[in-house]
Amino acid sequence: MNRREFAQLMGIAAAGGMLLGSKAALGAPSPGALYDLARFGNVHFLHFTDCHAQLNPVHFREPSVNLGIGQAAGKMPHLVGEALLKQVNIKPNTPQAHAFTALHFEQAARTYGKVGGFAHLATLVKQMRAGRPGALLLDGGDTWQGSGTALWTKGQDMVDAGLLLGVDVMTAHWEMTLGDKRVQEIVGKDFKGKVDFVAQNVSTTDFGDPVFAPYVIKEMNGVPVAIIGQAFPYTPIANPRYLTPDWSFGIQEENMQKMVDEARAKGAKVVVVLSHNGMDVDLKMASRVRGIDAILGGHTHDGVPQPVIVANGGGKTLVTNAGSNGKFLGVLDFDVRGGQVRNFQYRLLPVFSNFLPADKDMAALIKKVRAPYEAKLNEKLAVTQGTLYRRGNFNGTFDQLIIDALMEVKGADIAFSPGFRWGTSLLPDSPILMEHLMDQTATTYSYSTLTEMTGSTIKTILEDVADNLFNPDPYYQQGGDMVRVGGMSYAIDPNAAMGARISDMRLHGKPLDAGKAYKVAGWAPVAEGATGEPVWDVVAQWLRQQKTVTPRKLNTPRLIGMRGNPGIIA
Repeated sequence: MNRREFAQLMGIAAAGGMLLGSKAALGAPSPGALYDLARFGNVHFLHFTDCHAQLNPVHFREPSVNLGIGQAAGKMPHLVGEALLKQVNIKPNTPQAHAFTALHFEQAARTYGKVGGFAHLATLVKQMRAGRPGALLLDGGDTWQGSGTALWTKGQDMVDAGLLLGVDVMTAHWEMTLGDKRVQEIVGKDFKGKVDFVAQNVSTTDFGDPVFAPYVIKEMNGVPVAIIGQAFPYTPIANPRYLTPDWSFGIQEENMQKMVDEARAKGAKVVVVLSHNGMDVDLKMASRVRGIDAILGGHTHDGVPQPVIVANGGGKTLVTNAGSNGKFLGVLDFDVRGGQVRNFQYRLLPVFSNFLPADKDMAALIKKVRAPYEAKLNEKLAVTQGTLYRRGNFNGTFDQLIIDALMEVKGADIAFSPGFRWGTSLLPDSPILMEHLMDQTATTYSYSTLTEMTGSTIKTILEDVADNLFNPDPYYQQGGDMVRVGGMSYAIDPNAAMGARISDMRLHGKPLDAGKAYKVAGWAPVAEGATGEPVWDVVAQWLRQQKTVTPRKLNTPRLIGMRGNPGIIA
């Protein structure tokens, strides 16, 4: 470390309120060590996913609860905290430990600063490309949704940023919530001749014709490589069907095998899948489809430092997942000789904005696209006394804030908030700006609702969502987290059978009556024709009245049968 880097480190540490000589001090960050990744092999892929439209650096707290059940218990990606660090041999109290876990979040966030930001990501992409001739940049989707500016520009801010970043190939999920016509407009105009938008599992509902190219083959350093797209399989279920009424999705495992075989027959010596399945689904697919060298995955936001190597009938497949919010860049290098992959190198690099200078061209673009909205984004709604975050199987403090606001403003007995995985984090004593609220709520269907539901209906909803999360067959998991619940308590046994996971539902300490109707507030209904005040208006109204938001007490279910599970930080 040179003198300038050392001086920068002193400033970063002092800003974090640390005594560097104390035992509690976090490990010294070394920018050179983090990003000193020598070239390996002759085929190179750079991969990011699930940035959720975060153009500027943010804080993002990784989950303290990410349960694996059945065969997935105790295995990647269902390891958190110290269990994760031990598995991948990352030292505690280091920048990498902060990037991959929720341990000492507040102190580490203040010490190491924010993560992500497209201007800093652009610098890292250029650095990795400089030593990797022909490297392809792959975007795993969930790029055009997740911020106020992405919503208000119909994704154009992110389309322009992706083009400037140099994305070569992309697949999708939340992009579809802009509507089929908008997606086709971007693919047909903005991306034409520049970005290959691939999805082997999206076809028309009438004749089953492919909507997008299933794959693309490119030559890199004399080696033909194929990238097959896998869009989120459950888009019409997890999101409103009316937004893509004429398109069919699904996992389409048989067609995936067909596409792999077809690409190989056309000469591809390396085949990778750019996937938005979620990691558990990718692991199962890797065990059943032959001929895939690697699956570069997304959707479940798992930052997985090392690939999982899965054996199948045709050999072995690497399965990766590259986190979210623009805070990671995956770098996969293959050594291909004699038409075969001989070896590989993989690194999931955290994007620390303090350690990477901002790319000037990207910074200028970001400033330009945000300019018309700055006043709205920067409205100070309140101040939070506690950390606000979203991420984890059952609840987060920002989710809790939303359901607390919904119950109070709507006069509800109970509130539900979707188990979305996107949404940035705020440190204690931070202002809550309109931008931060939009980071949690910005979708094209964020209507707030107030509905009467019987106790029986409430149980059915909770059971359905629990099965989406904890079904032992990954192909039946839809990859979200459990619906966040306000007002009532309940118990859950993730290992139980479908329909028998939820029990002991209580409101104010009294058991819910199966036949009694309760007022339930919620938002983001997927049914066509739903209307209501935008949820950000409801929550903003509440925040303006509060002015100061006290630390939120999480309403989480009582877990049954999960003691000792390494997917929980005790």
